[in-house]
Amino acid sequence: MESPRRRGREAQSAARSAAARLPQAEWGSPRHATAPLALVDDGALERIHHASLSILEEIGMDFLSPQARAIAVAAGAKPGPEPERLRFDRGLVMDLVAKAPASFTLRGGRPGRDLAIGRGFTHWACVSSAPQVNDLDGGRRPGTQEDFRRFLRLGHSLNVISFFGGYPVEPQDLPAATRHLDCIADFLTMTDKVFHPYCLGATRIRDALHLIRLARGLTEDDLHQGPQCYTVVNSSSPLRYDAPMLDGLIEMARANQCVCFTPFTLAGAMAPITLAGAIAQQNAETLAGIVFAQMVRPGAPVIYGAYTSNVDMRTGAPAMGTPEYFKAALISGQLARFYGLPYRSSGGNASNAPDAQSIYETTFALWGAKLGQADIVMHAAGWLEGGLSASPEKLIIDAEILQGINAALSPVVVDDATLGLDAIREVGPGGHFFGAAHTMDRYTSAFYVPLLSDWSNFGAWTAAGSREALARAHETMTALIADYVPPPLDPARAEAVADFVAQRKAEGGALDA
Repeated sequence: MESPRRRGREAQSAARSAAARLPQAEWGSPRHATAPLALVDDGALERIHHASLSILEEIGMDFLSPQARAIAVAAGAKPGPEPERLRFDRGLVMDLVAKAPASFTLRGGRPGRDLAIGRGFTHWACVSSAPQVNDLDGGRRPGTQEDFRRFLRLGHSLNVISFFGGYPVEPQDLPAATRHLDCIADFLTMTDKVFHPYCLGATRIRDALHLIRLARGLTEDDLHQGPQCYTVVNSSSPLRYDAPMLDGLIEMARANQCVCFTPFTLAGAMAPITLAGAIAQQNAETLAGIVFAQMVRPGAPVIYGAYTSNVDMRTGAPAMGTPEYFKAALISGQLARFYGLPYRSSGGNASNAPDAQSIYETTFALWGAKLGQADIVMHAAGWLEGGLSASPEKLIIDAEILQGINAALSPVVVDDATLGLDAIREVGPGGHFFGAAHTMDRYTSAFYVPLLSDWSNFGAWTAAGSREALARAHETMTALIADYVPPPLDPARAEAVADFVAQRKAEGGALDA
C-alpha cells in the first residue's frame, strides 16, 4: 500500500510542476490605451463640484479628534457652533486641493515592485479586510494568521496582483493590540509588493513606519523623501471622520506617506438615494480629507478614493457590482481628474459564494474601475459577500478576469509585421495559417493565454475529469502555494524586524484605538 507520506510528496511535486506551467501574464500593468469613459458632461460635473463645496461650507464635517480639529482651525477651517463640527470655505478647499501632487511613486520592497501613481496605469490589489475566510477545504470560518499568510503567498505569486490593500483576511487568532505587529512583519518578510497598514490610531502607524524603515534599511529622512506605503482613511458617512483614523492620518501625512480617502456612501442608507446626491456627498467627504492632509503637510501624497453604491432597499444590505456602482465609478474618475488627483476604485460583489453572481458582479465593478481609469483598485480579487469573507479560489478566478481586462485594453501594434501581408500572400485563398511562418514565429505570444480557461473539446474535457472552474482554481491555488518562494531579505534586517515586534509586544502594543 502506498504511504500517506509518499502520496504527500507526489502531490507536492505535481503542484510544483503545475505552478511552473501556469500561463501568467508578466508582472506590471499596461499603460492606458484608450481615453477614460465619461458618463456626465462638464456642466453636470461642475454642479456636483459646487454642491460638494456647499456641503463643506454650509453643513460641514464632524472631526472627532481634538488634535485634528486644532490643526484644521489653525489652517483656516471654521469651528462650531457644534462642538465637533468644522466648515471649510470653498476658496480654502480649492487652494489646499491644488497643493496635492498629481502623481508620485509608491515604493515596494525593491525597485521592480514600485507603483507609478497618476501616470496612466491601473494597479490591482487582492481582497482586504475580510473577517472570514471561505474556501473549498474548510468552508466559511474566522480568519487566522495562517489564512493571512496563505493569501500573502498567493498575492505575492500572482503577477497580475500589483499590491496588497490591507490584511487580505483578518487574523482573528492574534490579539487585537499586537496584531498589526505580526501582520506588518509578515508583509515585509513574505512579499516585496506595496502594502498598507491600517490607519487605526497613531501608534499602529508609528509602529508600521518604524518596521518599514528596519526592513528596508531607511533613515527617517529617507522615509520622508517619498511614500513607502499607503493607508486608507474611510469617512464615517454621512459627513464624519472618527478620531483613530484622523490621528493615524496625521502621522502618515507628517511622514510624507500616501493617504487614500474613501467614503463608503451607500445611496439610500448613508447618502441620498439618488446617485447624483450620493456622489456629491462622497465628493465632499473625500475633499475634506484631502484638504486636511494638506493642512498637516502641504504636498502630502493623497489619492481620491470612491466607494459609492446602492443598497437593497428591502433588507438594507449593500449591493455591489451593480449598474449604479458602475456609473459611480465612472463619475468618480471624472471628479478625480477634475481635481488633478490620482483615483482609487474597487472591485466587489455581494454573493455569498464564488458562483456566477460573484463573477458577473465583480467583472462589472472591475470594468467600471478600469474604464474610469482608476490608478489603484482595491478588492479586485478574492472578495465575497460584500467584503465579509475572502476566498482563495475566487482570488484565482478574479486573477483570470484581471489578466483578461489588462490584455483587452492593452495597445494594439499596427505595423508592417503585424498586418501580415506576407503571410496572406503565402497562404493565399482557401488555405490556413496554422503552419505559416508568420504564425510559427508568434504562436507562443500572439494571444492572451488564460490562467484557468479550459478550451479543450467536450470529449477531451470529460476524459480529463470534467473539472469546473472552481475546482481548477483550487488546483491552481494549491500549485502557487507549493511553489511560493519568499523574496530575499537581509538576515540582519529580518532580525531587526523580529526584535522590534518582540519589544513592542512586551510593551503591550497599540492601546490607543
